[in-house]
Amino acid sequence: MGKDTYRDGDNLKTFTNFKIKDMDLQNRIVMPPMCMYSANENGMVNDFHRTHYGSRAIGQVGLIIVEATAVVPNGRISNRDLGIWSDDHIDGLKSIVDDVKKSNTKIGIQLAHAGRKSDSGDEYIVAPSPIKHSDEYQEPRELSKEDISGLVKAFQEGARRALDAGFDTIEIHAAHGYLIHEFLSPITNKRGDEYGGSLENRVRFLREIIRAVKNVWPNEKPILVRVSADDYVEGGIDKDVMVKIVDFIKDDIDLIHVSTGGLVSVKINAFPGYQVSHSETIKKECAVPTIAVGLLDSYEQAEEILGNNRADLVAFGRALLRNPYLPLKMAYENTIDIEHPEQYKRGFR
Repeated sequence: MGKDTYRDGDNLKTFTNFKIKDMDLQNRIVMPPMCMYSANENGMVNDFHRTHYGSRAIGQVGLIIVEATAVVPNGRISNRDLGIWSDDHIDGLKSIVDDVKKSNTKIGIQLAHAGRKSDSGDEYIVAPSPIKHSDEYQEPRELSKEDISGLVKAFQEGARRALDAGFDTIEIHAAHGYLIHEFLSPITNKRGDEYGGSLENRVRFLREIIRAVKNVWPNEKPILVRVSADDYVEGGIDKDVMVKIVDFIKDDIDLIHVSTGGLVSVKINAFPGYQVSHSETIKKECAVPTIAVGLLDSYEQAEEILGNNRADLVAFGRALLRNPYLPLKMAYENTIDIEHPEQYKRGFR
């Protein structure tokens, strides 16, 4: 991955704890949000979600972040996404939280709005500017300033419901070509008001959401933001622009989850660790903790990233779909002594 693998005896980091505010993780392994498309049309939790997240907690993931969860119905990526736009969603989400916490795993939820990439089947979709994502999507309505205020309130209400459900942290989804990312990038934001034009104006929507969330979210619980640090297209966001964006918000958030792409259809040279350099740059240039992600699947990759200070946490997505007990397997294969679920101890002696 372009660096020397970090293996220095007692200084191995993957299975060390990481504390940010009052959230103390048992290790540095994160399960990032991955859409499961398994809710009903009302966005409700069901048995699949409890099994899916609960099994990764038994597998000793340090932090699980629940999939993109829509703050309004037409902000869903699909009509099978989880929702958090109603108090009716709280009990189901709380059932996931309760199951996960039995295994000493911390849990967050990603608050999301799909913007012009919504395929929810709702009557209309919205965006900062009326530009289609592609011919496969509706043309979105341009948001008025009143609409924007309403969506800021929707994110705030989503955070309140997440708190009522017992989540340890929340992640604001500002990546992958969805609504907040659409405001951030000049490719999709052609507005002529205070929400468009200059970089500071394009960041305004995200800053308003963060500050509204902070009004209902306890100071002792961290706030995460997921970003796409490269649009991979001329005139879009790149690593240097994302550093400036993070500088605008870093005093109000606690951790940046660094991804790339998703704004437009473009071929990306994806390889194991292809996004790690973006995490490294943001961590060093902005002096904020980061989560690295991007086709990671091995303990050696985690140690290289953490040991070379390229990120503070490492997210395994597809690898945790393939094996919900990946942390247990990594510890066993590398003779690292960790606490195992009582029921599974005999498998790791």
